[in-house]
Amino acid sequence: MIVRTWRGWTRSSDAAAYEEYLLRTGFTGYTQTPGNRGAYFTRRDSGDRTEFFLISLWESWEAIRAFAGDEQSVAVFYPEDDAFLVDRERTVEHYEVFASA
Repeated sequence: MIVRTWRGWTRSSDAAAYEEYLLRTGFTGYTQTPGNRGAYFTRRDSGDRTEFFLISLWESWEAIRAFAGDEQSVAVFYPEDDAFLVDRERTVEHYEVFASA
């Protein structure tokens, strides 16, 4: 299994709206892609910003490619992300799982 992570930040005042938007776009995109083994969309407030940390689980590199395309280390964005995000990671991190419980 492979873990894929990404972070983005909104103004705290936009966090609830971005959360709803993420559930309609990213969460659906992740979980409806064959080979996705789950997703955790998390958030935390920090001052006037809210950090969103997305963690997804994938059965193979091929499954990630089906979601992200050939450039698997590039983050996937959706049309209205620019309206919400004040900062974002342009790339993602991948980790191969070698043990779990």
